[in-house]
Amino acid sequence: MELEVVKIENPGELNFILGHSHFIKTVEDVHEALVNTVPGIKFGVAFCEASGKRLVRWSGTDDELTKLATKNAHKLAAGHSFIIFLGNAFPINVLRILKQVPEICNIYCATANPVEVIVANTELGRGVLGVIDGMTSLGIETDEDITWRKDFLRKIGYKL
Repeated sequence: MELEVVKIENPGELNFILGHSHFIKTVEDVHEALVNTVPGIKFGVAFCEASGKRLVRWSGTDDELTKLATKNAHKLAAGHSFIIFLGNAFPINVLRILKQVPEICNIYCATANPVEVIVANTELGRGVLGVIDGMTSLGIETDEDITWRKDFLRKIGYKL
């Protein structure tokens, strides 16, 4: 077995979701889940097929996001993994519905941070072992940090 680090290309610090699925209809079901959850959503999704033709299957509502998802999925090339790049929505808006898509097995990360994917290569193929999502923690929040966090969440409308 060989380990490899695959950096997710995300030039605009866009939010994206990386996960694992199990069936070719993932692309269509994810597309339907997203457009039914956030009206007018902009996204691109790409899915690495692990059997048959072993193609990167793709769909989306935005050409640039779809190209970015397809490019990253092809670079990742790990069986049954998928990646979704979001335009005018955040992971928090769609994660609940994505977790209800029958063929989705796992969500590795949902972030706009720099991400490195740890991939294992074997005789059979490639698989995602995990992700490095962002930077290392530098300390423990203080009372001042707690106040900032609470104020920030209210400022952006996620808490009342």
